[in-house]
Amino acid sequence: MLKKVLTIAGSDCSGGAGIQADLKTITAHKMYGMAAITALTAQNTMGVSMIEQSSPAMVEAQLDSIFADIAPDAIKIGMVSQIATIRVIKEKLVSYQAKNIVVDPVMVATSGADLINEEAVSVLSQELFSIASLITPNLFEAQKLSGIAIRDVADMKTAAKMIFDRHGCPVLIKGGHLEGKATDVLCHQGGIDTFEATRIDNDNTHGTGCTLSSAIACNLAKGMALEEAVAKGKEYLSGAIAANLNLGLGRGPLNHMYALGIED
Repeated sequence: MLKKVLTIAGSDCSGGAGIQADLKTITAHKMYGMAAITALTAQNTMGVSMIEQSSPAMVEAQLDSIFADIAPDAIKIGMVSQIATIRVIKEKLVSYQAKNIVVDPVMVATSGADLINEEAVSVLSQELFSIASLITPNLFEAQKLSGIAIRDVADMKTAAKMIFDRHGCPVLIKGGHLEGKATDVLCHQGGIDTFEATRIDNDNTHGTGCTLSSAIACNLAKGMALEEAVAKGKEYLSGAIAANLNLGLGRGPLNHMYALGIED
């Protein structure tokens, strides 16, 4: 039977990140994608010019409509910055006994700028991490969650263990912002694993975090163990970057369709 994957995230009108990247990734994995939109953004490859939040009631109504009809096999949660919305998502996912939940904690931009306030970070980590099958912070977010500076893979392992011990959920720290190989670190009940990939010479990496977390959610929907789901997700992401799509005037998007044989 066709697997169903739900993304709960913000919309990127230019198609490179957020809901649009998630749905492309889900489709590339030959699954049925659904979306609950937490915010509308006006953005492109050069940056974000405006954000308009969905009301908590609207997010709740979207989730009720989805679960009342087509229950997802996995869920990816991305951009959510309102405390009330975070709590609505937690309440609904618990009440519907949702499974295979991957949380991409969108807290800090690639530039290092905070995207949500400290109170929202606290609520997000308390409410959503407790139901997550995996969280996927970038280096800046991992520093915020662990409270330590991350300069190398050893620091990534230390931070991952601290976050795992504090919140009780598996954590994948993405090392894309470090020099050298693109190394991610996974801390889970079975220990710590590292996933290395050759760094690809392509600056068009808009939406990589959204894409990876969605790919992992798809793999969990297939029934893969966590380590395999992460490894396969990273493999898909590398392929989407290596396809060298070149769109826009700034940091462009990935080619999510490369695996379907659709070229630039």
